[in-house]
Amino acid sequence: MTEIAAPPGAPLTKPQDIIEAAGHPVGSGNMKPEYDVRLANEDLAPLRKQKWSWYNIFAFWMSDVHSVGGYVTAGSLFALGIAAWQVLVALLVGIIIVQVFTNLVAKPSQKTGVPYPVVNRAIFGIKGANIPAIIRGIIAIAWYGVQTFLAAQSLNIIFLKFIPASAQLLEYSFLGLSALGWISYGILWVAQVALFWNGMEVIRRFIDWAGPAVYVVMIILAVYLVSQAGWENIDFDLSDPNLPDVGFWGSIGLMFMAIGIVVSYFSGPMLNFGDFARYGRSFSAVKKGNFWGLPVNFLFFSLLTVITASATIPVFGELITDPIHTVERIDTPFAILLGGLTFVTATVGINIVANFISPAFDFSNVAPNKISWRMGGMIAAVGSVFLLPWNWYSNPTAIHYSLGVLAALIGPLFGILIAGYYIAARQRIKTDEMFTMSDKGAYWYRKGYNPNGIKALLWAGIPTIAIAILPKMIADLGGFDISWIGNFTWFIGCGLGYGLFVLFEKLDPRVPSFAGETDGISDGTIDGAAATSDAEPPAISAEVPVVTDAKA
Repeated sequence: MTEIAAPPGAPLTKPQDIIEAAGHPVGSGNMKPEYDVRLANEDLAPLRKQKWSWYNIFAFWMSDVHSVGGYVTAGSLFALGIAAWQVLVALLVGIIIVQVFTNLVAKPSQKTGVPYPVVNRAIFGIKGANIPAIIRGIIAIAWYGVQTFLAAQSLNIIFLKFIPASAQLLEYSFLGLSALGWISYGILWVAQVALFWNGMEVIRRFIDWAGPAVYVVMIILAVYLVSQAGWENIDFDLSDPNLPDVGFWGSIGLMFMAIGIVVSYFSGPMLNFGDFARYGRSFSAVKKGNFWGLPVNFLFFSLLTVITASATIPVFGELITDPIHTVERIDTPFAILLGGLTFVTATVGINIVANFISPAFDFSNVAPNKISWRMGGMIAAVGSVFLLPWNWYSNPTAIHYSLGVLAALIGPLFGILIAGYYIAARQRIKTDEMFTMSDKGAYWYRKGYNPNGIKALLWAGIPTIAIAILPKMIADLGGFDISWIGNFTWFIGCGLGYGLFVLFEKLDPRVPSFAGETDGISDGTIDGAAATSDAEPPAISAEVPVVTDAKA
């Protein structure tokens, strides 16, 4: 076993941390003696080494895009009732917007080497940062359960095909889920926890091959269906022929709606992308990975999706926009096994990167001395079961009124973060100050909270939630229907959050920019790796107490 010395003053390693801290050897988080244990552990502290290449970021986005949800979303856009070229233009515009904003949110974490919730300490305050962390964490827990349930449905199909007797398990149910469903859900729950438990480096290796593997099967599926249908029988217009002609201005409105759907679909992982960008070896590597992983990858995936979905019409006599059902209709053992396992892998991939890692960091940020990265992830995994996602996922109204409230806050949180880092702080953060509870600390503000951040979140969040909830409520009660505005809540919330925070900081400046200082400053205006005086921390002394790497 390799023995690695713990930094002086570091908190004692908990049992759940003995294997690795966030996928790295114990001690790789730069835990300095002056860091307060109520704010820091080896998972949240600035990384000593940032090793991810552009391909690792590219693979991250492949895992995020290549899912059943991504397939259905892309396919639904081609059924809006506008021409295929208009959908492609909307897709391109939407995904470029996502790319631009993802680059913006990536920089503070890549430069400082800390995850999303820690960066928020510079904007919301040392304690106030827990507000956006908890909001994002709860959203991730809910969707973690949903994605696990969707993957379990794929596994059900495999069981029913190869073990016919398993059909009897469908006759028994508990808490709204069949016995077979519980078995499939349990298998995938354990598999995802095992993958997560092995740390970020193992997750990186998993997503490096998972995304390309899904591409291979997607291409095989598309080629097979097109060969069965004949290229001349493929029509990319998937809209219902009974839909009325929307006209020129109507089609423009639908294009904007498609743009809003694309941005909203990526809003969750876009907000906490800093959790991954922190591992990038340089900001240029992160931007390159975002370019190949977003506009290039998403457009290619969307084309594969529409080709495959279009081919289902002549082959099966109906439009099928769910890849699981498409594979099931082929009805050959090899196709069902290969397709089912592939889409299980794809769903596990997006679940890990979008809904597991985020709450792991978010909940660890609340009490770092008690909750490690792994423990934070386990809170999310266990919490997802208690939410019983299969009972409310099939009810769009339940999703709209429960998660809709929290999801409406993603835009304001994003806008506040961008305004705080780029305008108020001028891309200058004193990293060590994010790990002190001293009331003299730069980010202590007022009792640990930045009043401007809290006010901006409230003033931007309340109207955004109202816009997300009230139009549907009015329509459900028989009033006029403007529920389409719900597709733009991210833009509205982001704009309000950004504008209000800039205004409040102008009227009552709180966020320091450390003008003229250089010592310990992470300056995002400087090219290259994180520009701090501690960018290359000294080697760990061999004279301090030793923590032995062991199995838990």
